Amino acid sequence: MEQNSNSLVGQTKKWYQEFNLIFIIAIAMSIFQLYTANFGLMTAMLQRGIHLYFALTLIFLIKPYKRKGIFFVVLNWVCIAATVVVAVYMVKFATPQLLTARAITGLTRADMYIGGLLLILILEGTRRICGLPMVIIAALFILYARFGQMLPGMLAHRGYSLLLIINQSIFTHEGVFGIPLAVSSTFVILFVIFGAFLELSGAGQFFIDIAFAMTGRTRSGPAMTAVVASSFMGSINGVAAANVVTTGAFTIPLMSKVGYSNVMAGAVEAAASTGGQILPPVMGASAFIMAEVLGIGYAQVALAATVPALLYFISVGYMVHLEAIKRGIKATEIKNIPNFKKTLVNGIQFLIPLIVLIHYLLIVRYTPTKAAIYAILATVLVSMFRKNTRMGAMTILRALELGVKNSLIVASACATAGIVIGIVTITGLGLRFSNMIISLSGNSLFLALIFTAITCIILGMGLPTSAAYIITATLGGPVLIRMGVTPIAAHLFILYFAVVSVITPPVAIAAYAAAGIANDDPLKIAVQATRLGIAAYVIPFMFVYGPALVLVGTVPKIILAIITALIGSFLLACGVQGYMVTCVKSILIRALIIFAALSLISTNIYYNLAGVAVVVVVLLFQFRQKKRETVAQAAAI
Repeated sequence: MEQNSNSLVGQTKKWYQEFNLIFIIAIAMSIFQLYTANFGLMTAMLQRGIHLYFALTLIFLIKPYKRKGIFFVVLNWVCIAATVVVAVYMVKFATPQLLTARAITGLTRADMYIGGLLLILILEGTRRICGLPMVIIAALFILYARFGQMLPGMLAHRGYSLLLIINQSIFTHEGVFGIPLAVSSTFVILFVIFGAFLELSGAGQFFIDIAFAMTGRTRSGPAMTAVVASSFMGSINGVAAANVVTTGAFTIPLMSKVGYSNVMAGAVEAAASTGGQILPPVMGASAFIMAEVLGIGYAQVALAATVPALLYFISVGYMVHLEAIKRGIKATEIKNIPNFKKTLVNGIQFLIPLIVLIHYLLIVRYTPTKAAIYAILATVLVSMFRKNTRMGAMTILRALELGVKNSLIVASACATAGIVIGIVTITGLGLRFSNMIISLSGNSLFLALIFTAITCIILGMGLPTSAAYIITATLGGPVLIRMGVTPIAAHLFILYFAVVSVITPPVAIAAYAAAGIANDDPLKIAVQATRLGIAAYVIPFMFVYGPALVLVGTVPKIILAIITALIGSFLLACGVQGYMVTCVKSILIRALIIFAALSLISTNIYYNLAGVAVVVVVLLFQFRQKKRETVAQAAAI
């Protein structure tokens, strides 16, 4: 998707040369989304449906069949024509009166054919833009709904006809046109368009430059730049792999140049971009979906997610700093670092859209759609402050086009996730899955968390963040809540493990994206990214057992939990990297440091005290070792 953006920047075409079919449809879709967000949404089926039909048409135009030949050209146009036919039928059908009538009288033959055709078009569109993994998952769920009576044990159900599956998936609000597509057609697309405006206005480059200016003088400067820049851009971008391509094009070569291995450079970018998906305010659009699923305000989700996300980035940031120390990497030459004051003065106006966004989301408490529109308008206005960033009419249109193109992967993934949710609902799989996990875990919360985490990683592999969260939350959320976990902690736990699937081997799509830039083995990058992102595998367990980390509890308990967890995050980096005051050569000492880190991240006061005691002992050993090394070096001279 980012390749699309790169191709748009710096073009010298005449304005009329831009107006091809894809451009016109993308602009029409963006106008529809902005208009309805500002002047009022249409009925649920229409709003979500028109969004989906626009998306499918664009997917078939942008991603035609790779095989050459007249047959595949014609077949592609058949897909486009079929989408138009379905759109016309469904727009005519999608009135509350007709939906109510169909619920009583049942589907007509035409309904069944159109519904089945739409199901096929959604799966084909998802295959083209998201790849096979999500289509395979949806297909398996459809087969489960159809042939569930043939399965043994708790997974068995009576089986459903294709007619009932199509009805549940297409003609209710519990399938394709459910919550996932609702969020995609309202909140998500507007924030993706906002991200496109930031990119084409020059704000994206400003955030990279200011991050480099802030961190460039440290030994880990380029890696820290990747962590800081990717955290912000990754939060707005709903796909970690796409963010790797955007910021990694600058940061990965820079890290390699100063002494990081290609594997480490790719891993840093993959881990940082993945972290952006758990960082407020946008969290790769998952924050809005979570708020809808839990029935709570967006602000509550964003605040709850803040501390765990900061702990993650502190751990990753300190880990790359220790890597620089271990490798003896020197700080970047000052002449190659942007001047902080000059960079800030030249681009400080780009902070205004973010302030506007946060103000309207968290303080005024406007809807996310209104907040996003104001942020987009603010971006256009601040771009006018300087001649070199000024957004003219064509740049604004290109930003709208780019935003729509970048939203297609989320729209198709959410539609397909809706198929899965519809089948989970009709078959009762959610309850069956809960019973199975509870039975396997023997009512042990820890084992239930382990099983749920593994399920989330497997189901999340190869999926965009929003879709991965939706599918895993549908199955895993009820399990954890039934076992007494706070709802917000349960859903954040699921989100974390759905997110880390993009760096967890063997699929690790963020690592593969980084490998293309780093020119190295994607599996090695995935392993290294998993090591750097170890905090994302640990912290969720801690906030499940200690909800104070997600701001649930008394103020003193929350403050103490944050302080000890911050120290624990630093120690976790030390233990994994094997460096504290000096190099930690003993496996036992490293294990003790990691134990201390986990004890301090925990919200249990007794574990905290044990962690402090262990840290004191380890520090004494480390200072003695450092003193011996200093004496030995002096004697050698």
